Amino acid sequence: MPLTLHQAFVPNCQQILAGLSGLVDKAEAYAKDNGMDASELIDAKLAEDMWSLPWHVRACWVHSKLVLDLLPSGEFSPDFTDLPQDLDAMRAMIADAQNTLSAVSHEALEEMSDKTIGFVLGGKRLMELTGANFLLSFSQPNFYFHATTFYDILRMKGLPLGKMEFMGPIRVLGS
Repeated sequence: MPLTLHQAFVPNCQQILAGLSGLVDKAEAYAKDNGMDASELIDAKLAEDMWSLPWHVRACWVHSKLVLDLLPSGEFSPDFTDLPQDLDAMRAMIADAQNTLSAVSHEALEEMSDKTIGFVLGGKRLMELTGANFLLSFSQPNFYFHATTFYDILRMKGLPLGKMEFMGPIRVLGS
């Protein structure tokens, strides 16, 4: 039996968001244990022309929660106007995404599978994909990129993290 769109998207986001939440906790503990102001981690970037931690949390929220909220409208336009300013705000944004993912029904997501979704940026419709292709070939890769970059920034700043912290709790399909 093939995976549904819900099975292919929602549990994966939930797993990585759980890992991201744990990374925020580890960042807070690391800063405290090392006499570091948390802003040193929050403001860190891999390169000067890249985003800092708040942007990556927001992007994970955009490509999990916001995309599910906007799919029924047929247009997706990312919103980066409300960046989390501290670790608690990051936790809240992650929890908000988790709540939306937990609430989306299999049926509602399947109804979006063949619907045309336009990607709108700066008032311009840049591309159109079916809901399934939008979630699986645009939002999900973006989601993973930003979660990975969040992890990479913390590693660059010296946090002793392993792959399992990124991955979050392992899940078993069907459970």
